[in-house]
Amino acid sequence: MVSSIVVYGGSGALGRAIVSTFIKKQWNVISIDFNANQEATTNILLEKGDSLEEQAKRVIGAISGQVDAIVCVAGGWAGGNAASNDLFANSELMWKQSVHSSLVAAHLASKTLKAGGLLTLTGAFPAQKGTPFMIGYGMAKAAVHQLVASLAGPDSGIPADAKVNAILPVTLDTPMNRSGMPNADFSSWTSCFEVAERLYGWATGEIPMTSGKLVEIMTKDNKTTYVEK
Repeated sequence: MVSSIVVYGGSGALGRAIVSTFIKKQWNVISIDFNANQEATTNILLEKGDSLEEQAKRVIGAISGQVDAIVCVAGGWAGGNAASNDLFANSELMWKQSVHSSLVAAHLASKTLKAGGLLTLTGAFPAQKGTPFMIGYGMAKAAVHQLVASLAGPDSGIPADAKVNAILPVTLDTPMNRSGMPNADFSSWTSCFEVAERLYGWATGEIPMTSGKLVEIMTKDNKTTYVEK
């Protein structure tokens, strides 16, 4: 029987790596995003004007049957401190991109995730502490961290034996990051395909994991470590 995964944010840099990796492993891959991923088995396209409830209905209504894994890698980045003119707009954007997508993924897990399945959300390494120069981003990612703790607890609504965690990358090696930071030390950046392979290991049970944990992803000299917190 073919295994299935939902990739929320399947047309972003990390999402594309995940879709490609699982397709090569002969999984059925459902991509959810505003743009289609041509590698995916199925695409569910979102509308930018959707409310949170409308987005959830659009996603839930398009998926039939049960899936083995749900990975939410939707998100973005915007800076700004308390004095920034963009504080409110950026904070609202960060909340929609990270928290709304994570909430929909969690609700989807309650409806479609198989017993013993995997739900992985995306937090952020810096959001474990204060983020004064990117307040909205830090608040949104910290909320995702709290959501993971809630989902891993009893009576959270997802299957009782499901595994849930969040990945906390420092810097992913993406075209956008390379364009924005051309003089950075790329040997300390994490390959998106490296993360995708780790997710595959968790989804198949080949790599053990502890539900409810935040997983720091750190790369040094092109070698990546994963630390559960």
